[in-house]
Amino acid sequence: MRRKRIAHTLTQYLGILLGSFITAVGVNALQIPNRIAAGGAAGIATIIYHLTGFEPGITLLLINIPLLIISGLIIGWRFSWFSVFGGLATSGWVYATSNIIPWTDDPLLGAIYGGVVTGIGIGIVFRSRGSTGGTDLAAGLVHRLTGLPIGQALLLIDSLIVGGAGYVFGPNLAMYALVSIFVTTRIIDFVQEGFFAVKALIIISEAGEAIADQIMTELERGVTYLHSEGGFSRQPKKTLLVVVSRSEIITVKNLVQALDPRAFVIVMDAHEVLGEGFQDLSTTI
Repeated sequence: MRRKRIAHTLTQYLGILLGSFITAVGVNALQIPNRIAAGGAAGIATIIYHLTGFEPGITLLLINIPLLIISGLIIGWRFSWFSVFGGLATSGWVYATSNIIPWTDDPLLGAIYGGVVTGIGIGIVFRSRGSTGGTDLAAGLVHRLTGLPIGQALLLIDSLIVGGAGYVFGPNLAMYALVSIFVTTRIIDFVQEGFFAVKALIIISEAGEAIADQIMTELERGVTYLHSEGGFSRQPKKTLLVVVSRSEIITVKNLVQALDPRAFVIVMDAHEVLGEGFQDLSTTI
């Protein structure tokens, strides 16, 4: 058991190293050369680099170390060492890859591809329970000192950075920075939650058992009965909960339509489904 825990911890550290390396490549090869200050500490480093020529990796280090110390003093030293390691690793990789050849000189491509590459890297760091430091820590401090929700604090800080980029680089590059931020957040979600789009259906029908039998027979999907009560009729009902792939959603709709045209069906996005028939739970821990 102890050996398994050690192996798991080492895997997390390696994941943080890999993710921070990919992030650094995206920053140095795509965002900095094209003046894409896509929020975060890397955005600040990009602005400072083009104004002064100061090394971005050192800028990140000068941002992360004080934030780590202040966070420890104000919030407490119980925050994850994975976050400390991630912040320092990202700074180190940005410095180590500073001489990488730019992959494009087109700002729009730099914004889009930079968002993709950094999103993959940050997503891997997050999956490894780490953090790239920077404005994440700053947002935590703002939340602690002012009570402002972390999400709003992060949005405020990134807005100020993008606004600064607009002032220094012009409005067009500020818009590209927003594009890059959007792409990054979407890719992070994909890396965190997986690329397998699934749907969850809640089916309320008088023919619930027949529908459940058909779903289990034709689609070989499990069905869960939820015991409910009609708000108007006050009659007990059997509500069905079923999770299917996107390609199976039409089959379920047709099946329900054939058995009970008056059924009430709710279709929802399921961002992540773990268990038999879908993604193995052990691969996400």
